[in-house]
Amino acid sequence: DFGPSLAAFPTPVMEFILRALPWTLGLLVTTTLIAWVIGNLIGLLAGYHHNSRAATALEVVGVVIYPIPYYIVAIVLILLFGYVWSLFPLTTTIRPGPLTLSKMRLILYNSFLPALSIIVVGLGFNILSMKALSFAHREEGYVTFARLKGTPSNTIMTSYVGRNSILPQITGLTLALGDIFSGALLIEILFSYPGMGLLMRSAASSGDYNMLYGTITITIIAVATATLVLDLIYPLFDPR
Repeated sequence: DFGPSLAAFPTPVMEFILRALPWTLGLLVTTTLIAWVIGNLIGLLAGYHHNSRAATALEVVGVVIYPIPYYIVAIVLILLFGYVWSLFPLTTTIRPGPLTLSKMRLILYNSFLPALSIIVVGLGFNILSMKALSFAHREEGYVTFARLKGTPSNTIMTSYVGRNSILPQITGLTLALGDIFSGALLIEILFSYPGMGLLMRSAASSGDYNMLYGTITITIIAVATATLVLDLIYPLFDPR
C-alpha cells in the first residue's frame, strides 16, 4: 500500500501501477529476449565461421550499432517511419476497452517502433560478445577432439561451442534485465507509451512522491525477482 496518488487524489498508487506494469513488461521483456536470442545466434555464426566475409559483415554491423543509445535510435525511427513516411504513429494511441483481436493488432502496431529501437541497440552487444566467446571456444581441446572423431560441423557449433559460450551470455541477460526500466523511461516518454516509464515521468513532473516511491519499489522487486529466477535455472544450461 503506497497510499493515494497526490496528483489524482484519492486514487491509490497501486491502481495506476497495475495498469502501467503490463505495458512495460510486455514491451521490454519481449524485446530484451528477442535481441538476446537473435544477437546470440548471429554472434555464434560469426564466431564459428570467423573466416567468412559474412561473419566479418555481421561483426561490423554489431560494432556500428553497439554504441548507439536507445533514444537516438528511437528519434531516428520516429523521424523516418512516423514523420517522413508516416507508416507508424508518432505517439502511442490505444483506446481503453476489452482486449479484442483488433485491439491486439492496434497494440502491436503502436508498439513496433519502440520495440524496434530496443532490439536494434540490444543486438549490437549480444553479437559482439557472443562472437568473441564462440571464437575462443572454437579452439578448445574438446572441440578439436569432437572434430577429429567426425562429429558434424553443425553439431559442434551448437552442442559444443554454443552451449559453452552461452553461459556468460545468460549472466549478461541477467544484467540486461536490470537496465530494462532505465531504458523504458526515455523510450516511453518519446513514444508516449503508457508504461512505468511514462508514469515515473508524470509523477516527477507533478511532485507525486507516493507515485515515485511506488513505481521505483515495484521496479526493484521485478528486477530482483527476474535475476533470482535466472540464477536458479542457470545450472540447467551448464553442459557440465
